[in-house]
Amino acid sequence: MGRQVSIVLYVAAMVAIIVGVDFAFFRDRFWERLMVNIGIVLVFTAFYLRSVRHLS
Repeated sequence: MGRQVSIVLYVAAMVAIIVGVDFAFFRDRFWERLMVNIGIVLVFTAFYLRSVRHLS
């Protein structure tokens, strides 16, 4: 159960950062917003995979 809660918190943090960056910097720019959002997701995924590999 603890692992599921940590994953949910991790995803919630990622969503909060994406929404915050969208509203702060890229309100009216679709393509820039899309590229930055994809970049944020890739960075979060890389950190997640690195931590899973490190813990295993």
